[in-house]
Amino acid sequence: MKDFDDIQTLLKEDLAQTDALLQSRLSSNVALINQMSGYIIGAGGKRLRPLLLLLCARATNYQGEQHQLMAVVIELIHTATLLHDDIVDESATRRGKDTANEVWGNAASVLVGDFLYSRAFEMMVEPGSMKIMQILSKATNEIAQGEVLQLLNCQNSALTEAEYYQVIERKTAVLFQAATQIGGILSEVDSAQEQALKDYGLHLGNAFQIIDDVLDYESDSDTMGKEVGDDLAEGKTTLPMIYALANTSGSDKQLLEEAINNADNSKIDQVVAILQSVNAFDYTRSQAKKSADLAKASLKHIHSSPYKDALTLLCDLSLARKS
Repeated sequence: MKDFDDIQTLLKEDLAQTDALLQSRLSSNVALINQMSGYIIGAGGKRLRPLLLLLCARATNYQGEQHQLMAVVIELIHTATLLHDDIVDESATRRGKDTANEVWGNAASVLVGDFLYSRAFEMMVEPGSMKIMQILSKATNEIAQGEVLQLLNCQNSALTEAEYYQVIERKTAVLFQAATQIGGILSEVDSAQEQALKDYGLHLGNAFQIIDDVLDYESDSDTMGKEVGDDLAEGKTTLPMIYALANTSGSDKQLLEEAINNADNSKIDQVVAILQSVNAFDYTRSQAKKSADLAKASLKHIHSSPYKDALTLLCDLSLARKS
């Protein structure tokens, strides 16, 4: 097993059935909901979060069918957050296509995002597990708090590394964690295995977001499917910038501070050059690797299988990804 395609092949049947279930559960008698839902889901993406749930269920020998249902729930929650994110960030593109808010406007995007959330909650009660409902309701609440925290921290060049981790854990990692933990709960794993999967999801989610924040500066719009420097244009102080601000002085530091405090990416080339000069990207990638290594180490309580191998491989792929 070498790449993401191999992981998808391992889960080929599960993924096909999950995708079919996703399409059927998005159906509504309101035409605009069908149009927008089809557009968003059809935009692609790796379906990483539902894939994690499916892998964790299979890695712990789950034999039922509820894992596909819960994978859809995870994807609906994630998609709802993206819809709302794009409005807050005033984003025009995602995954190389116009965002839903760019096509249909903010009002429709907010309401369809709400529909996706409510459909997810409608579905999550079906397994009849109070524990799963508690995990997902807590996760969605944490995500909302993370988004507000990020909004409050915009244009704040004084943001600390600890505060940055608070944001990314809530905004990104908690949904990874919910997906991996629920995969184990469906299999009725023991407490040690459940904690292992929970820890794995948290650390992998952190690694994924840290690399995302590097790619916002290092990648290109064709690869990323969104504009380079978007974080800077939105006044988001991410880890590369936090490290650079702590390791520069004089005019360089002033340029970085002004770029963040004014949410200005007009000097993105100069900003990137400064970040490179102090090895901010190398440092950030090293922190992502620490999180990925912690995720791998968390799997020691999970029995060997091709599914466990896939979970381990995802840690490496999260570090090497280009989009």
